[in-house]
Amino acid sequence: MDDHVLPGDEAYADPVGAGRRRRTIDQKTFAKPIKSIGLRRSAILAQSATVADAIDAMRAAKIGSVLVTDSSGRLVGILTERDLLNRAAKGEVDPKTTGIQAIMRSKPETLKPDDAIAYALRIMSHGGCRHVPLVDADGRPVGVVSVRDIVDLIADLFPDDILTLPTDPRSTFAKNPEGA
Repeated sequence: MDDHVLPGDEAYADPVGAGRRRRTIDQKTFAKPIKSIGLRRSAILAQSATVADAIDAMRAAKIGSVLVTDSSGRLVGILTERDLLNRAAKGEVDPKTTGIQAIMRSKPETLKPDDAIAYALRIMSHGGCRHVPLVDADGRPVGVVSVRDIVDLIADLFPDDILTLPTDPRSTFAKNPEGA
């Protein structure tokens, strides 16, 4: 995981002298292009699809959003789990007959894969979005960046501090890095 170590970081000695490197999150981290964190598989549907189709696509892709396109393949909207919860979960619409255009968010803010991670964070923070569509120069969807992707980036930067923790925060192991 040392490929996430930024130039100029100083090495420090851990208790057993393995020489791990200090990892930081700084402006350089957020200036990296979104594509550098890897893009998950996206669910993409035509705007003529139904809400049920969108649910099936999200399940199949194991992602919490569907990118919605027009007949030319350009992005026209996004439908997220939150949209389903807020607009369709209580039976107000029939998922099998309601088109996704009825409950999707039209004209979402988009980014390109080469845009900096910081822009995705800005949209997520200020817009309250958990998924930001990524498009090519012609406005066709090429992926989506999610809050989960950003959290995974942070966890990857600090694997020894985060990923090795026990599942129970009250565990005595969490307080004893030697594990004994």
